[in-house]
Amino acid sequence: MCTSVIYTTGDYYFGRNLDLEVNLGQEVVITPRNKTLEFREMPNLEHHYAIIGMSIVRDDYPLYFDGVNEKGVGMAGLNFDGPAHYFPVQEGKDNIASFELVPYILAAASSVAEAKKLLSNANIANINFSDKFQAAPLHWIIADKTG
Repeated sequence: MCTSVIYTTGDYYFGRNLDLEVNLGQEVVITPRNKTLEFREMPNLEHHYAIIGMSIVRDDYPLYFDGVNEKGVGMAGLNFDGPAHYFPVQEGKDNIASFELVPYILAAASSVAEAKKLLSNANIANINFSDKFQAAPLHWIIADKTG
């Protein structure tokens, strides 16, 4: 189980640990502002905030464990084996795969309030990245200096 922490005084700190027994080749990855982000069930995102975080990159796609965008919004996907549940693609919803959620939110949200708006129509769809990378059982934390 991963652990996260948020500490706010006059400053804002966001952190997490990555409790894995194996090294997946994770490294610091930067997604530059406005580099096209592709999604499986959503339109490509051409204009967005820059993101930096821990990730592995497969097929030129950043599989972010966590990150922060240029506006100070931080987000992490935390292991949640057991209770994690994803849904079939639903018409009329923003169908986001679990591996797409961190870049989707960090690319578009300048605050937790904006992240909440994005999530209000989100459906975390049961979509694997590939046969080798099945959907990880996750829950997420999103924070900024306001909450």
